Amino acid sequence: MPHIDRYMKKSIGFLVCLFFACIMHAQLDSIFSRIEQEGDFRFRIEQDWNSRRSDGTFRTNRTRLRYRLRTGLKYSQDWYSFGFRIRTGDLRKQQDPQLTLGTAFEEFGTLPLGFEKVYFKGNIKQFSFWLGKYDFSFERNNELFWSDNVYPEGVYGSYVFPIRNDVVQSVAINAGHYIIGASGAGFDADEYVQGIQAHMKLFNERLELFPSFYRFRNIDYIPDNVFTPSLDYSIFHVGSRVTLLPKSAFKFELDWYYNVEDYASDVNIPDALKNEKTGFVAGLKWGETKKKNDYFFSLTYAYLERFSALDYMAQNDWARWDYSDFNSPDGRLTNMNGFEFVAAYAINKNAKLVMKVYQVNQLVRMGAFEENGSRVRLDLDVRM
Repeated sequence: MPHIDRYMKKSIGFLVCLFFACIMHAQLDSIFSRIEQEGDFRFRIEQDWNSRRSDGTFRTNRTRLRYRLRTGLKYSQDWYSFGFRIRTGDLRKQQDPQLTLGTAFEEFGTLPLGFEKVYFKGNIKQFSFWLGKYDFSFERNNELFWSDNVYPEGVYGSYVFPIRNDVVQSVAINAGHYIIGASGAGFDADEYVQGIQAHMKLFNERLELFPSFYRFRNIDYIPDNVFTPSLDYSIFHVGSRVTLLPKSAFKFELDWYYNVEDYASDVNIPDALKNEKTGFVAGLKWGETKKKNDYFFSLTYAYLERFSALDYMAQNDWARWDYSDFNSPDGRLTNMNGFEFVAAYAINKNAKLVMKVYQVNQLVRMGAFEENGSRVRLDLDVRM
């Protein structure tokens, strides 16, 4: 009968729509279940004092309140993942995402935001890689060669050989190519960094060694300056980490850097700096901040000659030295030696207090006086 046929068609249509709606709902549930949110917030109190310039005058003692917010999403599926993270911070200042309260953002106006990471990652058995903009994935003990806040763009890969005998537990070979500035021509004309590293875990992983070699090519001598000459760096790095007592969190770390480039004929480099190419860092660390009431302490000594690292990609935490005289906000924390003391306390697994104290002196003075500086910080770090 016609009305029965119409009823049957509507019923079938409803069931088909319901079926596809259930499938779509299940697919959406599956998709959303694979999306992870990450984020953190930092609030900082910072005091600087006794910071002398190269002309002998002193920078004004300074107290600042600062903050940083980061948030992002990651989608994971089988062997791969991709995602992004954004952060507050001056877009010209890759080393420092913190913003200072009251720093003239147009009288409570909007804040600068930028993408910190945009990436695709893969992991196939012992091989892993990433493409896009991600972190400096080479093994390192600290930020004195490359800042944790500097997220390079490029490609990176790692292969782990699981040897697992009484002496050697694993050996990883890490390699990467990062593009600082694309030339619009061939890769060899870009401003870029290449690295290769062997990361070895020995003696039940109580000893780690990670010898590395880094090639910096066509690098601006002064950052953010279109008229700057370019410079090459070829830096050998030998890093090590030793757990001093079995099953303890007491570690000794040592890094040695040597730049093999010859700057003797470079007319852009002052004679006093042409052989300043060596650095070493030694540190003691104890504790961790993984759960409530955990403590962590560290003491680090650094000696970094001018060309032992690329100063405006390394940390800018230890002192107020920067390239402001050349209209750049970037830090210049090589050509220095000094100490860092850190004490941290875990309020709970997602929040901690971190105090850092710095004392820094210049190695080769670039004026009538050596620069120096003293700084103390107290951070509240909260993970979301």
